[in-house]
Amino acid sequence: MRDISEPRSAVVAAALELFQNQGFDQTSVEQIAKAAGVSRSTFFRQFGGKEDVVFADHEALLAQLREFLAEGHEDPWGAVCAASESVFSYFAHDPELARLRYQIVRQVPVLREREIITVFRYELLFDEYLRGALPGIDPLDAVGFAALVTAVHNHVLRQLLRGKKKVPLSTLQSALADVRRRYGVPAETPAEAPDDVVVAVFPRSMPIAEVTRRLRTELD
Repeated sequence: MRDISEPRSAVVAAALELFQNQGFDQTSVEQIAKAAGVSRSTFFRQFGGKEDVVFADHEALLAQLREFLAEGHEDPWGAVCAASESVFSYFAHDPELARLRYQIVRQVPVLREREIITVFRYELLFDEYLRGALPGIDPLDAVGFAALVTAVHNHVLRQLLRGKKKVPLSTLQSALADVRRRYGVPAETPAEAPDDVVVAVFPRSMPIAEVTRRLRTELD
């Protein structure tokens, strides 16, 4: 996914530093704008308020994930996992800034409430995508997979945010591969050669919509 614009990132970084040094409630928009080297009007044009600065990266990431999922993917389950991995990679790229944001959110009740809503928006995006990409899918399968991927992602991300050690992307990838196996939608392996006969074996737990999709792919 493309990088979030540098000017916005500079404002976010300046705001977070001020929040850490003098408190969220004690920091004004004017102080943030001055520290970031932008005008007050520019700040409000880029962000709606102080809360929006803290979650600006999430807003941009959600928009990019929506575009990515809309491109269409042969493996919808894998696309959701790839979207999750891209979010983790973004925050792992600058762990110190991500940890600073995490600490500030933990200290301010209104930001903690906003965080809960933001997490749900990722889950809802994945849920809606799976329902559209897999016609006939049981809604419980869609919401269940979306919730599980989101929960696993957040668990691994918190390992990065709460500690000082590097948490590689492979940690999340391994966890998501386990999610796929547990949910009955393991990654597909390409066939060695085409054949006129298709013999298919699927886990009992695999959603019917996914069984249908794979059979249709092979028969086509």
